[in-house]
Amino acid sequence: MKRVLVACLAVAALVVPSAARSEVVMSSIVDVLVDGGNNYPWQKVELPGTKCGNGSQFKFFVHRTGSPNVLMLLEGGGACWDFDTCSGRAGVLGAANPNGISDDYITQFTAKYVSPLVNGADPGLPGRSKTDLVTKGWNIVYVPYCTGDVHVGNNVKTYVDSTGQNPPLTWHHSGYTNTLAVANYAKSQFPNAQKFLMTGYSAGGTATSAGYYFVRRIMNPARGYLLNDSGPIFLAPNANFKSRALHTKIRESWDLDSVFGQLPASFDRNDFGSINRMVAQEFPNDQLAYTGYTRDYNYSRFSYDRFHSPNDQESVLGYWKGDQDALVTELNKYNNYSYFIPHHRAINSSHCSTIITFIGSHACQQMEKKRHWYEYMEFPWGQTYKCYSEFVGMDVFLNRWVNGNQRVRIYEPANGYNNEDPGMQIVAPLINGALGG
Repeated sequence: MKRVLVACLAVAALVVPSAARSEVVMSSIVDVLVDGGNNYPWQKVELPGTKCGNGSQFKFFVHRTGSPNVLMLLEGGGACWDFDTCSGRAGVLGAANPNGISDDYITQFTAKYVSPLVNGADPGLPGRSKTDLVTKGWNIVYVPYCTGDVHVGNNVKTYVDSTGQNPPLTWHHSGYTNTLAVANYAKSQFPNAQKFLMTGYSAGGTATSAGYYFVRRIMNPARGYLLNDSGPIFLAPNANFKSRALHTKIRESWDLDSVFGQLPASFDRNDFGSINRMVAQEFPNDQLAYTGYTRDYNYSRFSYDRFHSPNDQESVLGYWKGDQDALVTELNKYNNYSYFIPHHRAINSSHCSTIITFIGSHACQQMEKKRHWYEYMEFPWGQTYKCYSEFVGMDVFLNRWVNGNQRVRIYEPANGYNNEDPGMQIVAPLINGALGG
């Protein structure tokens, strides 16, 4: 039950629901908040040689529309590199769907609700209409996540239970094989894609950056777009960089050398973060982008919790801010890289900016405390922050970036705007409370 709920909203639930009633309550609440999700006709696809971590058949899903454009979305949901994280025993710091993908997975909570990009609209709320997005009407390739390796692992590992309570676990980190199989199938179905957007959130965001070189070359669209939502591959050229310990761990567990060894020489296998440079240089005419929150306390825990001390919340977020600053400096070197980095959103511990609803997924380059006394009389009352530059919503960013082919760069400063927003104060507790059961 817990892993289902975790994958449902691309997060790790904080409390295991104790009864089926919890999922019904969550579904009802989010159904209202996101105005029903999608009810597309989907085709289930199973390809020989593809597997989930437990060895079961991997499945993905396709929705055809007749559009010349294709969206490939890779699900998020944690990662694993030992018995606890691969078996599901680690809970919040483990991998999604350790028991594989069911035949009706696409009709369940995750695929129906989690992505406005898939649904083609920013969900409407009571009294507020849906806002169509640039992906409305596109063909969709929906890629579930069940290998614990951010869709790019290439290894079969046996993990031993340190407690001795269970037999060893054989785990198939077959994300690389699965992803290439999906890409080749997509090419056969959509051989002349005009716009091809590869995106994903959390672990799926990491996969967009890690796998874009391979998938983009297979698809060979007229225009390519990469959107990494909250799965940054940070620079880590040596042990002084906080993400180096995580990179070293997954490099061995997932046999990433067998995958990354196929990348061009502009990628440095001793610095996984150099993949951002490689992609930018290999595809100079593509539009590439990163989005995520500075106060992300979900992915940051994967990056640092088990590798560094102190690992309290503020220390972890400090490590994250340092790595993110370095990433932004790196992305600024390449004309085809955009970034859209809001500061904080109370939904899902500020993790992922393209899931569920775009409420709070906005950014302002000059968000500051109000400067004048009379500004405190402006609606909404009680708001002490104000945007002194353009207030850009996620839907606007996507439209400019995809349809306008514009480079957009917004790195919002620290602020409490979302915490003081009346709408957020209503929506966030409902979603987070439903997740907690």
